[in-house]
Amino acid sequence: MTRPEIEEFARKRVDDDEARLAGARRRNSQSMGQVFREFWRHPSPYILATCLSAAILARGLIGGGSWWELLIPVGLLAAMPVAEWLIHVCILHWRPRKLAGLTIDPLLSRKHREHHGNPRTIPLVFIPWQVELYLPVVIVGIAWLVMPGWPATLTMVVAAYVLLSGYEWAHYLLHSDYRPKSRWYRAVWRNHRLHHYKSEHYWFTVTTAGTADRLFGTNPDPSTVPTSRTVQRLHSSPQERAAT
Repeated sequence: MTRPEIEEFARKRVDDDEARLAGARRRNSQSMGQVFREFWRHPSPYILATCLSAAILARGLIGGGSWWELLIPVGLLAAMPVAEWLIHVCILHWRPRKLAGLTIDPLLSRKHREHHGNPRTIPLVFIPWQVELYLPVVIVGIAWLVMPGWPATLTMVVAAYVLLSGYEWAHYLLHSDYRPKSRWYRAVWRNHRLHHYKSEHYWFTVTTAGTADRLFGTNPDPSTVPTSRTVQRLHSSPQERAAT
């Protein structure tokens, strides 16, 4: 199939599947102003903005640094598609496992299963606030381990929160009813709709299309992929699928 044919095929199939799965929850197209105002009605943007502001303030107060720190955000941006893919596959799509009698099922994984079950429920689109409360410790810890000093560490923390905020906005926008206008956004919008309404086994990146998915072999021609029966019920058993 040519690219225009793939675009049209994906649009029609995703529209059909979304209408079937979303039903009455599907809304008319929203303007950018409407979705932006709705974005700030949820706690996640405020938590991320607070953490980003604190990181910028700390970086400014500590001073120092070197020119090569400019490469840190560039490197993180380049690595972002792979990081998204790995987190999506290994954590968000984590299958609950038992270890020594305990069930290992992180909050992120549980919430993501809810998100797949209700992709039109906007609060489930955001990173859980409980995770965002301890995320600064994780981000600062990783930055401190890989950077040579506190100036570079805090530069990396600032860059990480800028990218994380961008991810949160992009993911929210993809689940809103803002219709894509640019070529880049159309491709990303199509890929994420395919992931939620066609098959949960492909199209794992969120802020880009055809990058890490192509690298890891999860960017197939949509015409070759049947609609998954578990796209809204991750890891469900055959018995559970038959009952619905």
